[in-house]
Amino acid sequence: MPASPPPATPLAGPAPSPSAPTGRVEPTTFLRAAVRPRMLALLAVLLVAAALCARLGVWQLDRAEVRGGATEAEEQAAREAETPRDIGDVLPPQTTFTGSLVGQRVVARGTYEPEGQLLVADRAIAEQSGYLVLTPLRVSDTLPSAAGGGVGDAAPVLPVVRGWVADPADAAALAVPEGEVTVTGFLQSSEGPGMYDRPAGQVDAISSAELLGHWRGPIWTGYVVMVEAEPADAALSAGLELMPPPTRVGSGLNIQNLAYAAQWWIFGGFALFVWVRLVRDEAAGDGPVPEGGDDHGDDGHGDNDGGDGDEPAAADGPALSRRVDVSASP
Repeated sequence: MPASPPPATPLAGPAPSPSAPTGRVEPTTFLRAAVRPRMLALLAVLLVAAALCARLGVWQLDRAEVRGGATEAEEQAAREAETPRDIGDVLPPQTTFTGSLVGQRVVARGTYEPEGQLLVADRAIAEQSGYLVLTPLRVSDTLPSAAGGGVGDAAPVLPVVRGWVADPADAAALAVPEGEVTVTGFLQSSEGPGMYDRPAGQVDAISSAELLGHWRGPIWTGYVVMVEAEPADAALSAGLELMPPPTRVGSGLNIQNLAYAAQWWIFGGFALFVWVRLVRDEAAGDGPVPEGGDDHGDDGHGDNDGGDGDEPAAADGPALSRRVDVSASP
């Protein structure tokens, strides 16, 4: 019988080229990755987005000032229209001053002490430096017992800012009214201790703790910014200028618009953070497959779902096979 021909032997496909693309961008430095064209184009887009976010944040900040200023003007008009309350009912002497009392309109009756008058240095009006005129008022309609001070029979003393002067030697503007007066003004909280030594008769802060060393008796933990007096203060017609009403810390800005401004600025910063992160990934070799590269895995072979991975995959196209015909001898 003729011998059976041997089975066909398939020919293996060509071995993968060592220089063939692997489907993964090679790692490089951050700087080299950053100057690649697609990274620069992305940076330009994100810079435009960040600039837009910054501009929107500035616009919201302007809106915060406008809306806050309007609100503050309305609140100030309402405070000025209020009927002033007796200072003993609003804030007894030697009691804690709370922030809600700033700008409260009050009235106090008593007698000034000319010998205790002080000038508060380095205070400006319309960008002109000058001095606040701070005069102690011995209040006669608030008993010391209301403060719980227990300091003899001394009447409590109220610091009153009667106004502002440019020249500390202007005697007419510094003249102190005599007799009992009724002062109407706005409350303001006491300041911190002064930091500098001043000539006699001057201080650099309206600090109740320090003023207690200048004046005797119980003292208020805030002071009054005078807006009117009865009888009229003659110094107002001799160069003494009234101060504007005090405002609360943080007033004049709308909180909602401030939050919107911060939100836009955070968005702008995040856009730049995204670009940096993408460049880091690009430098680490995690970028997209270069254009023209094949889709093979990292080992350079195609998928071989039917095998165990030990045998090479066949080349693209139909498999080639060869048969060797062996003729049996008769």
